[in-house]
Amino acid sequence: MYIQQYWGNYIGDTDDSLTLLAYLSGKGRTELDAKEIFSDFGLDFRNDLRQTVPPLVYEDPEGWEMDIHFAADLVMDLAALLLECRENGRVSLTELGEETDLPDGSLRITAGEKELEGIDAALADFAASPAAWDLSEFMPEEELPELAGILEALRKDLCG
Repeated sequence: MYIQQYWGNYIGDTDDSLTLLAYLSGKGRTELDAKEIFSDFGLDFRNDLRQTVPPLVYEDPEGWEMDIHFAADLVMDLAALLLECRENGRVSLTELGEETDLPDGSLRITAGEKELEGIDAALADFAASPAAWDLSEFMPEEELPELAGILEALRKDLCG
């Protein structure tokens, strides 16, 4: 999987990542649009994403609330998933460790120009100013430049 160069290296290895994968699996569909994903969690690129207030919350079909603690996690995880879909047509949730009832364990995630522009801007901002994002408060300071470099590479890979 193309995603392996990013997944598990800050991206895809958080509780927020597990929430996103469970959400994707729980949708029960083999194709989703990033706009719907952002909308379901209440993420709006017109807002300042550096500070995740209020929490990003999705209510699953059984009524359980699933939350994403950091907008940065949602954006970078979804960027990596979108890159996998662009490169290979689909992303295998099964290969990422998510148990799913999807036919082959995978789905396709698409994104419109507006969503890609929002992802591009958010990743560029994090790469330029990682300490300004709330996620940085929960990371060792010496790891921020490494994450910033990874996100800049992901941004260039996905958005050109």
